[in-house]
Amino acid sequence: MLESFELNTFNYRLFILLAVIMIKLIITALVKHEPLRPFSLYCQLLSNKVCHPHSPSNQQALAGFIAIVVTLFPILLILWLFSAFIEVEYLWHGFLLYLSLGAFGLTTLSKNITNHLTLNQTYVAKQKLQPLLLRETEQLSSLGLSKACIEMVLLRTLQQAYVTAFVFMIAGPLAAIGYRLLLEMHYAWNTKLAQFIYFGRYSALLINLIQWLPTRLFSLLLLFMCIGKNFILFWRLSKPYFFQLTNNMPLLLLAFVLEIKLGGVAMYRSSNKQALGSNSLAQAKKLRKENFNDLARQPNPNDIVLANRKVKTLNIVTLFLLVVIVILNKLIKFNS
Repeated sequence: MLESFELNTFNYRLFILLAVIMIKLIITALVKHEPLRPFSLYCQLLSNKVCHPHSPSNQQALAGFIAIVVTLFPILLILWLFSAFIEVEYLWHGFLLYLSLGAFGLTTLSKNITNHLTLNQTYVAKQKLQPLLLRETEQLSSLGLSKACIEMVLLRTLQQAYVTAFVFMIAGPLAAIGYRLLLEMHYAWNTKLAQFIYFGRYSALLINLIQWLPTRLFSLLLLFMCIGKNFILFWRLSKPYFFQLTNNMPLLLLAFVLEIKLGGVAMYRSSNKQALGSNSLAQAKKLRKENFNDLARQPNPNDIVLANRKVKTLNIVTLFLLVVIVILNKLIKFNS
């Protein structure tokens, strides 16, 4: 009798995922918080100690790999050993997932940025957007800020929420928190920053490998939103990016869905510190990223709201599909 009420692993993890999402939505609406902010600060302090930009490139890359190993594995080992003392397992798994999930406050933030841009308060919009970007915002116009905000919403939601949930469903809570900590290392040691071109090589590689499959699933769902308007053409144009270890495919497809231009040249800071010096622009690194949907119009503030809506819709559709899979599985077992 008890066996009929037992949840299998997939159902159990889906239940935990849905519960944690609801709890985090409520808490985020009440209090702004970043649970992994101390770990991000630790990564920055660690890089200040062990990353020496004047060292040979191979030595910098090796130092970055060792930094990952000596940081990540002890934390995961401690969490694994600690789990043996936890009596209520689902609370522990939910807590780890809560720490792992991110990007829940982006909708409110992007709406505020949209309002400021609509009122031509570009300075305030730059100040709100800068902490979430590696690029310089000082010289960006309203169009540039809109483009940067749209790309930020897509990539942070995809990396911090969608991929984290995917890893949790496939490999469990310990893998999810491990991925999320690795993502924070990647943010702190991003290779777009000049001093981390080599030091952040392995963190970027590992993140791209982990993100590849869930990002492609997300991209395919985004592609299906184009049914009825150049679906075949959009697939042909995005297909070359399918096997690349980049986020170019979802960026291109979102540009198609919104009928706007994304990508292009961006100026990146010379360091990962939030406080910008007076000579920050002089030391900034110009990176010529690929243009997506180059023949379309430039984005405007209203497109930020539309991008948020599209990304949120894809997240809801994914959760709905997971629930449908569970229901169908139950029906098949019941009929058999």
